[in-house]
Amino acid sequence: MLLSHRNKQEEIDPDEIKCPIRDILSRVGGRWTLDVIMLLGKGPRHFAELDNGIPKISRRMLTLTLRALERDGLITRRPSGGSGFMVMYEITDVGRGLDTHLRTLTEWSREHRDVIYAARDRFDTALAK
Repeated sequence: MLLSHRNKQEEIDPDEIKCPIRDILSRVGGRWTLDVIMLLGKGPRHFAELDNGIPKISRRMLTLTLRALERDGLITRRPSGGSGFMVMYEITDVGRGLDTHLRTLTEWSREHRDVIYAARDRFDTALAK
C-alpha cells in the first residue's frame, strides 16, 4: 500500500497498520476509559464506588467500559466476599503503567491548555473571516 504524500518507494509495513498502539489509543480515547483507569489507579473499587465516582456515566456504559478494560488486561474483576454478591475492580500492573502515562498526559494538557485554546481561537477567528 502506498500513500500519496510519501515517497513512492516507501511502503507501509503491514505490521505498522495493525500496530497494537492503534487499538490501545482507541481504548484510551473511549469516553469513560480515562475516568475508570485514573479512579482505579487510586485503589480497588466496587462497582457502586465507580458509579458514584464518575459523574454522568450510565451503569450500562460503566459495565461496557469495565468489560473492555478487563478484556484488554488493564483491570481485574473479582468477588469481594461478604454478604451479597459484590465485585471488586482493580487495576493490573499493565493498567498501572497506562495510568502513569495518562497522569503525565493529563499534567501536560493542564500545562498547555491556555496555549492550545488560544491557538484554537486564532484558527477559528481566521477561518470565520
